[in-house]
Amino acid sequence: MPVRFLTALLAAVAFLPALPARAQAPELPDRIAVAWRTDHLSVDPRLAIPATELDRIRGAMRTAGVPVYVALVPRTPYLAKNRFDLPTLLHARIGEPGLYLVATVDDKSWATNAGLYRQGGLRGRDLTSVRGDDKQRFDIVSDRPAPQIVRTIQHASTAYDGRALPAVPAADLEPERHRGLSVTDKSDRAAYVGLGVGGFLGLVLTLMIALRRRGKPGRSGTSQRAVEPRKVQLKADGKIKQAERAFGRLDRRRNKTTKLLDQRDDAYRRLDAARTLRADQPDDVLASAGALVLARQAERIASGAALQPPCFFNPTHNPGTAKVDWSDDVEVPACEWCASVVRRGDTPPGLLVPAKSGLLGHDRKPVPYWTLDPEDSPMVATGFGALSDDLADRITGRKEDAR
Repeated sequence: MPVRFLTALLAAVAFLPALPARAQAPELPDRIAVAWRTDHLSVDPRLAIPATELDRIRGAMRTAGVPVYVALVPRTPYLAKNRFDLPTLLHARIGEPGLYLVATVDDKSWATNAGLYRQGGLRGRDLTSVRGDDKQRFDIVSDRPAPQIVRTIQHASTAYDGRALPAVPAADLEPERHRGLSVTDKSDRAAYVGLGVGGFLGLVLTLMIALRRRGKPGRSGTSQRAVEPRKVQLKADGKIKQAERAFGRLDRRRNKTTKLLDQRDDAYRRLDAARTLRADQPDDVLASAGALVLARQAERIASGAALQPPCFFNPTHNPGTAKVDWSDDVEVPACEWCASVVRRGDTPPGLLVPAKSGLLGHDRKPVPYWTLDPEDSPMVATGFGALSDDLADRITGRKEDAR
């Protein structure tokens, strides 16, 4: 009996390695590609899309004049890092020419990312160029998937065979905003009023502190507080609107030279990156500051002004028109105020953002943004574009839309 048991045990142990390993769940591109082989419209089962929206998308796909592949998926950490590469990854799996479009949703906001792939040697317009010429693209609603998807399909049709770009239906446009002062104008007016009131209060506060300390030396930075995200967000949104208006004026110019076309493409690239930051990371102060910088640059380029880098120490300040020596003999652009602080031998407080501190990481201590890990944010890695002018490319990860 023991011999039989030992023999069976050894046989079982020898057989175990031959058992198939548990299969891992396929990656998102693989799952979408498999779904597309039976239906060119793939909808993630976690999403509840109204039938009317899907019918409208299918109608646009049938009349596109080019093969169209559409996937509707919820925003995930994987997509946060790979959203702009997804059309290329999907085209590599399908291997057919056409429009590859992925629509993602976060809460109630939809965003699309697409690539148009042609057969070798077949000419046509660039998808990005068509989108740049569309004056209504910024006014389309984002709370439903069909409006943006249908418009992107129309962009691809125009790029593919030169057909006219139709007008956007009124139901797909954002409600017309009330007339009067814009957000930027109101912000500017509030800033002037705030300067007067703040100056008076600041004088009173300074006198009180001086009387209390009785000449005790102060320590710079001890009372510094992290920047208020809402203020940066409002500045970024206002500057994006200004950039859109400047881009519209540039678009209306006739007989554009090659220089003007290059100028338009550069302005649109930066504006697109600014809008991406605000859409993908609406509550992140670093993203809002990056959007402000990019929109400010887009407005200047679209208006024909020279490109200016941001202030390295605080990108919400005026542009970095001065050069100062920083750590390890590195020269960085700075606004006049920050430059004067550096020349005195001090360090500007900079853009202060909350960072985890304490033994358990529960404390939120305000620190200069450049002390954060550059691997976690392209804004930190590039100094918001002050160290290298590739912030827009890092944000969008844009590649050629047409092959």
